[in-house]
Amino acid sequence: MDIGTIFLAISLIIIMFGMGLSLVKNDFIRLFQHPKAIIVGLVNQIILLPIIAYILISIFDVETDIAIGIMILAACPGGPTSNLITYLAKGDTGLSISLTTANSLITIFTIPFVVDFALTRFLDADEMIQINKLQTVIQIFVIVIIPVSLGMVLKRAKPTFADKMNKPVKIASAAVLFLVIIGLVIKKKEDLIPYLQQAGLTTLALNITTMLVGLATAKIAKLNLAQSLTISIESGIQNGTMAIAIASGILMNDNYAIAPAVYSLIMFFTGGVIIAFGIKALGPKSTNGNK
Repeated sequence: MDIGTIFLAISLIIIMFGMGLSLVKNDFIRLFQHPKAIIVGLVNQIILLPIIAYILISIFDVETDIAIGIMILAACPGGPTSNLITYLAKGDTGLSISLTTANSLITIFTIPFVVDFALTRFLDADEMIQINKLQTVIQIFVIVIIPVSLGMVLKRAKPTFADKMNKPVKIASAAVLFLVIIGLVIKKKEDLIPYLQQAGLTTLALNITTMLVGLATAKIAKLNLAQSLTISIESGIQNGTMAIAIASGILMNDNYAIAPAVYSLIMFFTGGVIIAFGIKALGPKSTNGNK
């Protein structure tokens, strides 16, 4: 395991620890108090997202490495970034955090199967990589559930300290993600333009399409505007850091990390658009779902 892979794993652990600092017991209780919104969100994140990703890959006919990278990305919904964007957009932050909590638990088991499908579907027989699903589940558990749990324990034991640490950890997480992306760009600079041409359009289409589908399904379920906006964000904003960690750290292939890295840059622009929309549509009256 090289230094870059270790650095990436540590950075993801820090990010997930930071997420744990913002979680409380009520975030789990809320999963059962508002089941309709949670179910709509999870259907979009766990089921529709990989299906839409596969359809877009087929439409755009992208290169194998990009296709696998996009499927890995689609297996990693939500994350701390979606919580932040939801908050800034005046959405239902409680719903956003609850969805992140739920999919963090569920995707431990779904990620290995989505990744295995992508490898089987897009690689030739002589290139085929067999992933150990149990080992992958354990690795994801170590870098997701354990640090989140430690963050929650600290939040419960030292709430004032945890609140003070929350912002610095988020800033550090964003800085680390930026450094990881820069490192990938430098490492793959010779292939960067072709990768950007392929991954850029497809990841942008994935981002926009899943946001629109999330909004549509929320409206069909008759959720309110704040909840609908949150489902849209949670459907379209993926955990790029997790996807990069799986590509580079577990599969040991930086080429698979290109699409998640390109996506991680794109989502800040589309996230800005939806934040502006949310502020205009919901305005100062919104409580961000925290009642």
